[in-house]
Amino acid sequence: MNARLNLIADPTAGKALKHFMAAGRTLKDSPLPASTQELVALRVSQINGCAFCIDMHTKEAAAAGESSVRLNLVVAWREATVFSDAERAALALAEEGTRVADAGEGVSDEVWELAAKHYDEEQLATLVTLVSFMNAVNRLNIINQQPAGDYQVGQFH
Repeated sequence: MNARLNLIADPTAGKALKHFMAAGRTLKDSPLPASTQELVALRVSQINGCAFCIDMHTKEAAAAGESSVRLNLVVAWREATVFSDAERAALALAEEGTRVADAGEGVSDEVWELAAKHYDEEQLATLVTLVSFMNAVNRLNIINQQPAGDYQVGQFH
């Protein structure tokens, strides 16, 4: 399987993607815990069915020390006992922020207040931006049929 386009090599898309990926690196340097960022990125990608991003964030999280048990249970985080209350709040926000068309009201006040209980304003801003960023990246990869499986840890950093 090959991607439909080489977006990086395209003059316009490549230039835009450089800025886009720089934004992603900025998020990585935020005070939102790296493990939370990877769990959120993975969950958003699972919901959207972005194989490339699932591959990437699973490998990045594992390289950062995340356990295979937690990575395997992200898809069923509500029933899993391996996530902190703060991580659960972030995952709930990620799900509602990703399923805005399905949820009707978008992110509910209940989910927002739960996230605000665990994260300060800067962390919340990062979390909201990360969810939006991941949804955009997922769509780029899905539309382009970006193949999964060959991602190397640190490839985009």
